[in-house]
Amino acid sequence: MFKKVLVANRGEIAIRVFRTLEEMGIGRRSTYASILETIENRGYVFKRGTALVPSFTAFAVVTLLEQHFGNLVDYEFTARMEDELDSIANGDEEANPYLSRFYFGNGQVGLKEMVTDRLGDIDARDVNSIPIGKDANGSEIVIRVGRYGPYLQRDDDRASIPEDLPPDELTMEKAEELLSAPSGDRALGTDGEGTPVIARVGRYGPYVQLGDTDGDSKKKPKTASLFKTMSLDTITLEEALKLLELPRTVGADPADGEEIVALNGRYGPYIKKGSDSRSLENEDQLFAITLDEALAMLAQPKRRRGQREAAEPLKELGNDPSSGKPIVLKEGRFGPYVTDGETNASLRKEDSVEEITPQRAAELLQDRRDRGPSKPRARRSSAKKTAKRKPKA
Repeated sequence: MFKKVLVANRGEIAIRVFRTLEEMGIGRRSTYASILETIENRGYVFKRGTALVPSFTAFAVVTLLEQHFGNLVDYEFTARMEDELDSIANGDEEANPYLSRFYFGNGQVGLKEMVTDRLGDIDARDVNSIPIGKDANGSEIVIRVGRYGPYLQRDDDRASIPEDLPPDELTMEKAEELLSAPSGDRALGTDGEGTPVIARVGRYGPYVQLGDTDGDSKKKPKTASLFKTMSLDTITLEEALKLLELPRTVGADPADGEEIVALNGRYGPYIKKGSDSRSLENEDQLFAITLDEALAMLAQPKRRRGQREAAEPLKELGNDPSSGKPIVLKEGRFGPYVTDGETNASLRKEDSVEEITPQRAAELLQDRRDRGPSKPRARRSSAKKTAKRKPKA
């Protein structure tokens, strides 16, 4: 069983870590903040509210280092290296001889032999396995840290471990509960080559998968997310096979021969040519968009995510007598307005979109110019705000 895993406030952890490292002579104060940032970014801990919780990946990495690189993670070795690096920085020792001894060895095994010559001695399955106990029938339940995340295994049964589950909460009872829960997978049939097609739920939502695999396989099966209009309970084999055809090659640009593909990404459907991309309006376009339509989209200026396409003018009202530029009537965020591209003027209450004339549009624009640029609203001082909020005696 696991030893009790420390789950503490992030600030408390930082203080404890920094104090312990300082006592051992490891690191420098300037590096302590980056240490916490690194272990978070690499998935060795995750946040739960204001706490940091070690992940199963962290347990696997520590096991690997302790079993096969024990001297490199020894506290005394690390503290001694700090002193040696300081000697190099101060000019008391040369860097190249030190690095040569560290890499090739000098009376002891160097890094080169550890990593290359002894790599075959590392049993990846053993390193990534954490036994937690046996069930009532004597079957051992093991946590395995696979390529796609941690999972439980009991004989031939497997179950994913929720990514937000702290290690100290994975008791035998919880493990048996996860292994006994229905997976939610649906076998839809097979493709033309007899490979099974499965519908299942993942961390990013429902998807279909071509072929099955255990957690130790290095070959990742092909997957495709369900469209927003699809349901895991009703998706058919035909629909699943169509999804698995993505990304779809729309065609090649006649100008340079570069392919344009349609893909369904994390932020929605889009087309892509090299490093250039454009968002699609809906997922059905992934299969319907033609080469000509894709070329037309790529020819348009790229818009930021969520930015709407510029609305077409409601009416053209001739050229402005003052600027000489064409006046158009548009629908804006705060209602209809006229513009010559330089000056904007909102329609008044007595004006209507249907009846506005070129003369009236020119009047509105000239009136706006005469009033000059809008003055920013003065911000009240803190003292005035306080005085205003202060209750009367």
